[in-house]
Amino acid sequence: MHKIKSLKRKLTYLLAIFTISALLLIWIFFGGTTYAPQKNFFYIRTGSDYTTVKKELKAQAVLRNTFFFDILSSAASYQKHVKPGRYEIHEGMSLMQLVRKLKRGTQSEIRLVIKKVRTKEEFASLIGKHEFEAQTEEALQFLKDPKKLSPYGLDTTNVMTIIIPNSYLLYWNGGFEKIFNRLKKEHDLFWEGSRQNKAKNLGFTEKEIYIIASIVEEETTKTEDKPKIASVYINRLRKGMKLEADPTVKFAMRNFGLTRILHEHLTTPSPYNTYFVKGLPPGPICTPSISTIDAVLNAADTDFLFFVAKPDFSGYSNFTGDYKQHLKNAHAYQDALDRLQQIQK
Repeated sequence: MHKIKSLKRKLTYLLAIFTISALLLIWIFFGGTTYAPQKNFFYIRTGSDYTTVKKELKAQAVLRNTFFFDILSSAASYQKHVKPGRYEIHEGMSLMQLVRKLKRGTQSEIRLVIKKVRTKEEFASLIGKHEFEAQTEEALQFLKDPKKLSPYGLDTTNVMTIIIPNSYLLYWNGGFEKIFNRLKKEHDLFWEGSRQNKAKNLGFTEKEIYIIASIVEEETTKTEDKPKIASVYINRLRKGMKLEADPTVKFAMRNFGLTRILHEHLTTPSPYNTYFVKGLPPGPICTPSISTIDAVLNAADTDFLFFVAKPDFSGYSNFTGDYKQHLKNAHAYQDALDRLQQIQK
C-alpha cells in the first residue's frame, strides 16, 4: 500500500513537471518572447546565411538567446530558406511568428516619394536617405554608367527622363538596378496610349516632351500659365529660334538659388544654356510633375514667342508674339524689380 502511494506521488510530480515544461515550451514558442529592434525593423542583407541571421538577432537584441529559435527554425526548414529583406518586428512577437515571417519573406515595403529633383546626385542622395540596401554611391554609379543605361535606350544626359515623380512602394533589398527597373516600368505605363500619341502629334519624342516640361516646371508654379509657356517653347523650336530659358542658365551654372539672370550669366558655355546653344538641352533640368508634363502635351495653340513676369509680382506672366511688345513688358518688369530692390535697401 505504501509503495502504491509513493508511486502515485512520483507520477503526480512527473505529471506536474511535464505540464509545467509543456506550458513553458508553449509560452516560449507561442508567447511574446521577442523584442523590437531599433525603429522596429530587422534587416537581412542580400547573401546572408542562417548563421548571420542568428548573430544579428542577438546583436540587435531581438532574441536573448537562439536555442529555441534553432529548434523552431530546424522544424520549419528555415535554415536553408533565408530571404533578405526589411522585416517589421513588434515587441512581444512570438518565436513562431518570427520564424514564419522570416521564412515566408514577409517584409515591409518602403515608400519612395519622388518630387522635384534636379541632378543625378540629388536623386542618388534621395535613395540613400530612404535607407534602401542600395545606397547613394551605388545609385550614382549606375546613373553615370553608359553601359548600364544603354539597354534602356538611355545615356548619362537623358537618364533622368525615366523618372515620373510619384509615390512608389518598393522592397528594401536588392541593388539599385531593381529600383531603376521599377521606375522604368512605371515610366512605360505612364507614356503608354494617349500621352505617347499626343507627343507624336506635337512632333516630339517622349524624352523631348519631358525636357520641355522640365523647363516649364522651373519657369512657373502657376498652373494656368504652364500650357502657354509650353506653347512659347514649342513655337520657338519649330521656328529654329533659341529657347533663351533662364532656368537652363541656372542649371548650366549649377546655381539654383540665382534670383536674377545677368548678361554675364548668359554667356556661360554649356549645352544646357539655351541662350548659348540652339534647341533643347541634352537632358532635363529637373524632374517635372505629371501635371506639368500633361500641360506640355496639351500646350495652348498660340502664336506666342515671348513671355516675361508681370510687374505686379503675382507670379503670372505676360505673353506676346510681338518682339516690340515683349520689350515693353520686359522693361515694365525690370523697372518694378529695380524699385523693389531700392525699397528693400
